[in-house]
Amino acid sequence: MNLLASERIKLLSTRSPWWCLVAAFVLVVGTAGLMAAAGDSELTVPATQNGTKLALAVVVVLAALAVTTEYRFGTIRATFQAEPARGPALAAKAVVVAVAAGLAGLLAGPAAWLTAELLAPDRTAALAAGGDWRTVLGSGPLYAVSAVVAVAVGILLRQTAGALALLLVWVLQGEMLLGLIPEFGPAVRDWLPFRAGAQFVSADGGPLGHWGSLGYFATFAVALLAIAISVAKRRDA
Repeated sequence: MNLLASERIKLLSTRSPWWCLVAAFVLVVGTAGLMAAAGDSELTVPATQNGTKLALAVVVVLAALAVTTEYRFGTIRATFQAEPARGPALAAKAVVVAVAAGLAGLLAGPAAWLTAELLAPDRTAALAAGGDWRTVLGSGPLYAVSAVVAVAVGILLRQTAGALALLLVWVLQGEMLLGLIPEFGPAVRDWLPFRAGAQFVSADGGPLGHWGSLGYFATFAVALLAIAISVAKRRDA
Protein backbone atom coordinates (compact mmCIF):
# COMPACT_ATOMS: atom_id res chain seq x y z
CA MET A 1 0.00 0.00 0.00
CA ASN A 2 2.90 2.35 0.70
CA LEU A 3 4.18 1.85 -2.83
CA LEU A 4 0.76 2.61 -4.30
CA ALA A 5 0.44 5.74 -2.17
CA SER A 6 3.93 6.86 -3.19
CA GLU A 7 3.22 6.36 -6.88
CA ARG A 8 -0.12 8.14 -6.57
CA ILE A 9 1.58 11.16 -5.01
CA LYS A 10 4.28 11.19 -7.69
CA LEU A 11 1.73 10.98 -10.48
CA LEU A 12 -0.76 13.56 -9.22
CA SER A 13 1.60 16.09 -7.65
CA THR A 14 2.73 17.45 -11.02
CA ARG A 15 0.73 19.30 -13.65
CA SER A 16 1.40 17.26 -16.78
CA PRO A 17 -0.63 14.16 -15.75
CA TRP A 18 -3.58 16.37 -14.88
CA TRP A 19 -3.33 18.16 -18.22
CA CYS A 20 -3.21 14.82 -20.04
CA LEU A 21 -6.22 13.48 -18.17
CA VAL A 22 -8.20 16.64 -18.84
CA ALA A 23 -7.14 16.65 -22.49
CA ALA A 24 -8.27 13.03 -22.95
CA PHE A 25 -11.63 13.84 -21.38
CA VAL A 26 -12.11 17.00 -23.48
CA LEU A 27 -11.20 15.21 -26.72
CA VAL A 28 -13.86 12.54 -26.23
CA VAL A 29 -16.56 14.92 -25.02
CA GLY A 30 -15.62 17.70 -27.43
CA THR A 31 -15.74 15.41 -30.45
CA ALA A 32 -19.22 14.26 -29.50
CA GLY A 33 -20.31 17.86 -28.98
CA LEU A 34 -18.98 18.97 -32.35
CA MET A 35 -20.70 16.09 -34.13
CA ALA A 36 -23.97 16.90 -32.41
CA ALA A 37 -23.77 20.64 -33.02
CA ALA A 38 -22.42 20.66 -36.57
CA GLY A 39 -23.95 17.55 -38.13
CA ASP A 40 -27.44 16.64 -39.24
CA SER A 41 -27.29 12.84 -39.40
CA GLU A 42 -28.32 10.39 -36.72
CA LEU A 43 -25.78 9.86 -33.96
CA THR A 44 -25.50 6.22 -32.98
CA VAL A 45 -24.06 5.34 -29.58
CA PRO A 46 -20.66 4.34 -31.11
CA ALA A 47 -20.62 7.63 -33.05
CA THR A 48 -20.74 9.59 -29.81
CA GLN A 49 -17.46 7.88 -28.84
CA ASN A 50 -15.53 8.82 -31.99
CA GLY A 51 -12.99 10.80 -29.98
CA THR A 52 -11.87 7.70 -28.08
CA LYS A 53 -8.95 6.78 -30.33
CA LEU A 54 -7.49 10.28 -30.37
CA ALA A 55 -7.83 10.50 -26.60
CA LEU A 56 -6.14 7.11 -26.33
CA ALA A 57 -3.01 8.69 -27.81
CA VAL A 58 -3.02 11.20 -24.94
CA VAL A 59 -3.46 8.39 -22.41
CA VAL A 60 -0.39 6.49 -23.63
CA VAL A 61 1.62 9.72 -23.56
CA LEU A 62 0.60 10.21 -19.92
CA ALA A 63 1.53 6.64 -19.02
CA ALA A 64 4.89 6.69 -20.76
CA LEU A 65 5.85 10.03 -19.21
CA ALA A 66 5.11 8.63 -15.76
CA VAL A 67 8.13 6.37 -16.28
CA THR A 68 10.48 8.18 -18.63
CA THR A 69 10.54 11.43 -16.67
CA GLU A 70 11.81 9.49 -13.63
CA TYR A 71 14.64 8.07 -15.71
CA ARG A 72 15.34 11.48 -17.24
CA PHE A 73 15.70 13.29 -13.92
CA GLY A 74 17.24 10.36 -12.05
CA THR A 75 14.47 10.07 -9.45
CA ILE A 76 14.02 6.42 -10.40
CA ARG A 77 17.23 5.71 -8.47
CA ALA A 78 15.62 6.86 -5.23
CA THR A 79 12.62 4.65 -6.02
CA PHE A 80 14.84 1.62 -6.54
CA GLN A 81 16.83 2.38 -3.38
CA ALA A 82 13.58 2.41 -1.41
CA GLU A 83 12.45 -0.82 -3.13
CA PRO A 84 15.56 -2.76 -4.22
CA ALA A 85 13.48 -5.55 -5.76
CA ARG A 86 12.29 -2.95 -8.35
CA GLY A 87 9.42 -5.14 -9.53
CA PRO A 88 6.88 -4.11 -6.88
CA ALA A 89 7.63 -0.41 -7.42
CA LEU A 90 7.22 -0.64 -11.19
CA ALA A 91 4.09 -2.75 -10.84
CA ALA A 92 2.64 -0.20 -8.41
CA LYS A 93 3.36 2.55 -10.92
CA ALA A 94 1.53 0.62 -13.63
CA VAL A 95 -1.46 0.07 -11.34
CA VAL A 96 -1.72 3.73 -10.33
CA VAL A 97 -1.42 5.00 -13.90
CA ALA A 98 -3.92 2.41 -15.13
CA VAL A 99 -6.46 3.41 -12.48
CA ALA A 100 -6.10 7.10 -13.33
CA ALA A 101 -6.47 6.43 -17.06
CA GLY A 102 -9.38 4.05 -16.48
CA LEU A 103 -11.28 6.56 -14.38
CA ALA A 104 -10.80 9.20 -17.08
CA GLY A 105 -12.28 6.81 -19.63
CA LEU A 106 -15.20 5.86 -17.41
CA LEU A 107 -16.07 9.54 -17.01
CA ALA A 108 -15.44 10.59 -20.61
CA GLY A 109 -17.60 7.96 -22.34
CA PRO A 110 -20.91 8.70 -20.59
CA ALA A 111 -20.17 12.44 -20.65
CA ALA A 112 -19.71 12.30 -24.42
CA TRP A 113 -23.02 10.53 -24.95
CA LEU A 114 -24.78 12.91 -22.56
CA THR A 115 -23.31 15.92 -24.38
CA ALA A 116 -24.64 14.64 -27.70
CA GLU A 117 -28.01 13.91 -26.11
CA LEU A 118 -28.25 17.44 -24.71
CA LEU A 119 -27.19 19.16 -27.94
CA ALA A 120 -29.12 16.95 -30.37
CA PRO A 121 -31.75 14.95 -28.48
CA ASP A 122 -33.71 14.19 -31.63
CA ARG A 123 -30.71 12.67 -33.43
CA THR A 124 -28.85 10.85 -30.62
CA ALA A 125 -29.61 7.17 -30.10
CA ALA A 126 -30.67 6.12 -26.62
CA LEU A 127 -28.72 3.68 -24.45
CA ALA A 128 -31.11 0.83 -25.08
CA ALA A 129 -29.04 -2.35 -24.84
CA GLY A 130 -26.17 -3.85 -22.91
CA GLY A 131 -23.91 -3.38 -25.90
CA ASP A 132 -24.58 0.36 -25.80
CA TRP A 133 -23.47 0.55 -22.19
CA ARG A 134 -20.35 -1.48 -22.98
CA THR A 135 -19.52 0.96 -25.76
CA VAL A 136 -20.01 4.00 -23.53
CA LEU A 137 -18.20 2.60 -20.48
CA GLY A 138 -15.65 0.56 -22.41
CA SER A 139 -13.19 3.45 -22.65
CA GLY A 140 -12.37 2.85 -19.00
CA PRO A 141 -10.94 -0.68 -19.36
CA LEU A 142 -9.47 0.21 -22.75
CA TYR A 143 -7.54 3.17 -21.36
CA ALA A 144 -6.44 1.26 -18.27
CA VAL A 145 -4.96 -1.63 -20.24
CA SER A 146 -3.39 0.75 -22.77
CA ALA A 147 -1.74 2.62 -19.91
CA VAL A 148 -0.11 -0.61 -18.72
CA VAL A 149 1.28 -1.19 -22.22
CA ALA A 150 2.65 2.36 -22.31
CA VAL A 151 4.27 2.00 -18.88
CA ALA A 152 5.95 -1.19 -20.06
CA VAL A 153 7.26 0.56 -23.18
CA GLY A 154 8.53 3.43 -21.03
CA ILE A 155 10.40 0.98 -18.78
CA LEU A 156 11.95 -0.77 -21.77
CA LEU A 157 13.04 2.36 -23.68
CA ARG A 158 13.55 4.76 -20.74
CA GLN A 159 13.84 7.75 -23.10
CA THR A 160 10.83 10.02 -23.55
CA ALA A 161 11.26 10.78 -27.25
CA GLY A 162 11.69 7.16 -28.28
CA ALA A 163 8.85 5.87 -26.11
CA LEU A 164 6.39 8.52 -27.28
CA ALA A 165 7.34 8.13 -30.93
CA LEU A 166 6.88 4.36 -30.80
CA LEU A 167 3.59 4.52 -28.90
CA LEU A 168 2.01 7.25 -31.01
CA VAL A 169 2.90 5.55 -34.28
CA TRP A 170 1.72 2.21 -32.86
CA VAL A 171 -1.60 3.55 -31.59
CA LEU A 172 -2.51 5.94 -34.39
CA GLN A 173 -1.29 4.26 -37.57
CA GLY A 174 1.09 1.35 -36.99
CA GLU A 175 -1.39 -1.48 -36.62
CA MET A 176 -3.54 -0.17 -39.46
CA LEU A 177 -0.52 -0.14 -41.80
CA LEU A 178 0.47 -3.66 -40.74
CA GLY A 179 -3.04 -4.80 -41.58
CA LEU A 180 -2.62 -3.54 -45.14
CA ILE A 181 0.37 -5.77 -45.94
CA PRO A 182 -0.77 -8.38 -48.49
CA GLU A 183 -1.30 -11.88 -47.08
CA PHE A 184 0.43 -11.05 -43.78
CA GLY A 185 -1.91 -8.22 -42.82
CA PRO A 186 -5.24 -10.06 -43.00
CA ALA A 187 -3.76 -12.99 -41.07
CA VAL A 188 -2.60 -10.92 -38.08
CA ARG A 189 -4.94 -7.91 -38.21
CA ASP A 190 -7.41 -9.10 -35.62
CA TRP A 191 -4.63 -10.23 -33.26
CA LEU A 192 -2.81 -6.93 -32.99
CA PRO A 193 -3.10 -5.73 -29.38
CA PHE A 194 -4.60 -2.27 -29.74
CA ARG A 195 -6.96 -3.49 -32.44
CA ALA A 196 -8.10 -6.22 -30.06
CA GLY A 197 -8.66 -3.56 -27.42
CA ALA A 198 -10.72 -1.51 -29.84
CA GLN A 199 -12.84 -4.56 -30.65
CA PHE A 200 -14.04 -4.57 -27.06
CA VAL A 201 -15.99 -1.37 -27.72
CA SER A 202 -16.85 -2.17 -31.35
CA ALA A 203 -20.12 -3.58 -32.64
CA ASP A 204 -18.97 -7.06 -33.69
CA GLY A 205 -16.22 -7.79 -31.16
CA GLY A 206 -13.88 -9.55 -33.59
CA PRO A 207 -13.03 -13.27 -33.63
CA LEU A 208 -12.66 -13.46 -29.83
CA GLY A 209 -15.83 -11.60 -28.97
CA HIS A 210 -15.97 -8.44 -26.90
CA TRP A 211 -14.77 -9.74 -23.56
CA GLY A 212 -12.36 -12.19 -25.16
CA SER A 213 -10.76 -9.30 -27.04
CA LEU A 214 -10.36 -7.33 -23.83
CA GLY A 215 -8.89 -10.38 -22.09
CA TYR A 216 -6.42 -10.90 -24.93
CA PHE A 217 -5.37 -7.24 -24.80
CA ALA A 218 -4.98 -7.38 -21.01
CA THR A 219 -2.91 -10.57 -21.25
CA PHE A 220 -0.62 -8.90 -23.76
CA ALA A 221 -0.25 -5.86 -21.50
CA VAL A 222 0.60 -7.93 -18.41
CA ALA A 223 3.08 -10.05 -20.37
CA LEU A 224 4.80 -6.97 -21.78
CA LEU A 225 4.96 -5.40 -18.31
CA ALA A 226 6.47 -8.60 -16.89
CA ILE A 227 9.14 -8.55 -19.61
CA ALA A 228 9.85 -4.88 -18.94
CA ILE A 229 10.22 -5.45 -15.19
CA SER A 230 12.52 -8.40 -15.83
CA VAL A 231 14.70 -6.21 -18.05
CA ALA A 232 14.71 -3.37 -15.51
CA LYS A 233 15.98 -5.72 -12.80
CA ARG A 234 19.02 -6.68 -14.89
CA ARG A 235 20.28 -3.27 -15.90
CA ASP A 236 21.50 -0.11 -14.22
CA ALA A 237 18.98 2.58 -13.32
